[in-house]
Amino acid sequence: MTTPQAPQAGTQILALTGLRFDANLGILEREKTTPQPIQVDAELNQGTQPLLPHDDDISHVLDYRKVRQIIIDECTAEHVNLLESLIGKLTRRLMQLPGVIGVRVKIAKLEIFEDCEVAIRMESGEW
Repeated sequence: MTTPQAPQAGTQILALTGLRFDANLGILEREKTTPQPIQVDAELNQGTQPLLPHDDDISHVLDYRKVRQIIIDECTAEHVNLLESLIGKLTRRLMQLPGVIGVRVKIAKLEIFEDCEVAIRMESGEW
């Protein structure tokens, strides 16, 4: 009887949740002149990866510090009228990162209403 071999690889997903910052977003007069707080959650599917990287070097993996900065930069680069436009722009940019085969993003406007937040989710690529 043979002993089953331990798995050597698995699906790797990088997740950033609860990233909050101000963005110029919206069609209301106050939104056109004053940035508002948003929250971004993102998952980046990197597909099958070794359970243990071949070394412990940050340059050989997707650096989450860079992903965080890309999210902030994309969402604050310019005023965008629609949440739908912003999430599409961000999803497209994240899909361009090396090794990323799928992206799930949620952007929430935290203070648009007093009684709720409004959010849109987008999923692209392989899941």
